[in-house]
Amino acid sequence: MGRITAADLVRTSRGAVEIVVADRDVPRAAARGGGRGPGVRAIQVDVADPASLERALHGASVVIASLPYRLNLTAMRGALAAGAHYLDLGGLFHVTRRQLELNPEFERAGIIAILGIGSAPGIINVLAELAARDLDRVREIHCLVGAVDRTRYRVVPALGFGYSVDTLLDEFVLPSAVFRDGAFSLVPALDPRERIEVRFPPPVGPLAVDTTLHSEVATLPSSFAARGIREVTFRQGFERAFMDKLRFLVKLGLADTTELELGNGGNKAVRAGVTPRQVLLELVGRLPAATAVGRPGRYEVLRALVRGTRRGRSVSVVADCHVGPRAGWGIGPDIDTGAPPSIAAQLLLSGKIEARPGVWAPEEVVPVEPFVRELKRRGMRITCRAVAHRPGGAAARPARSAGSAGGV
Repeated sequence: MGRITAADLVRTSRGAVEIVVADRDVPRAAARGGGRGPGVRAIQVDVADPASLERALHGASVVIASLPYRLNLTAMRGALAAGAHYLDLGGLFHVTRRQLELNPEFERAGIIAILGIGSAPGIINVLAELAARDLDRVREIHCLVGAVDRTRYRVVPALGFGYSVDTLLDEFVLPSAVFRDGAFSLVPALDPRERIEVRFPPPVGPLAVDTTLHSEVATLPSSFAARGIREVTFRQGFERAFMDKLRFLVKLGLADTTELELGNGGNKAVRAGVTPRQVLLELVGRLPAATAVGRPGRYEVLRALVRGTRRGRSVSVVADCHVGPRAGWGIGPDIDTGAPPSIAAQLLLSGKIEARPGVWAPEEVVPVEPFVRELKRRGMRITCRAVAHRPGGAAARPARSAGSAGGV
């Protein structure tokens, strides 16, 4: 995703900014776009080494952390020390909540942090603001992601997915956070009682979606508290074959992060020094790269379903972001995660995002119209439609019992 962000900055900023790609492996960073184009250079950094991080971030105006989410706090403190604005791709709820605690320090430093400005979180948060803008009261916000891959492959990917497999596994293994009846709670990962079917637009179509751990649930309840929010959920789903693979790996325990203990011929178990997750990631990394035949066919829909009232009538508003294989000048659906940090950084530098000191969520500070305009510039399509309902109508029912009503 960092590679896509850097490429997007090169393409769309037209040399108006100096781009520095910092990575532990400089040749790799340079090969992936860090050393190409005017005003672009690659440097070395070890995020875990405070001195190295300080050197890398010295003089930066905006820091974009495209890192495993567990390192967000470290990078965020580095940006704070450097006096630079900070952006990241999300912290899987728990890390995001810890990051929000740094708000007083960012206020004192006079700089801004925007947490989770990728696709989900990120685009979906802004879609929620778009969908809710004309409502008097906002009762529910349901964040939904549906993705399919119709690409024909000569070499089929074992786990064909755009972002970190490690993060993906955490999303489907760790208990999911939900906000219901005005309070946070955790539900089991892949709990069938939480699964619903959503009618996404073609070519995604009907898709079963599961609650997973995500950062939208960490920020939307507070952002919409004054408007009466009572429920916020996040669900995502992929094609059945992909989900079957994922559930099988989880059931086998290959996603576990506790150290393996191996039997020794009936004797006392011995520690193996590795976790099942480490073994899985190592084996996945050894597999040959996927080879496509013909045109790519990946497609993703990001959706914010908002339920509330307008002039006393119950209303459901659906805002969708469609991302097809040609989006992002041919990058495809991964552009919806990689481009938003580039867009937000440029909006910050141009003054279109007001640099209100503190730590914020995208729905609080990202202006809808300029942001959506930039998404469209990159080949993404945004739709928003409302349906009015009589009191007690189908769209007013809780998401858990609404089934395909999520596809209003």
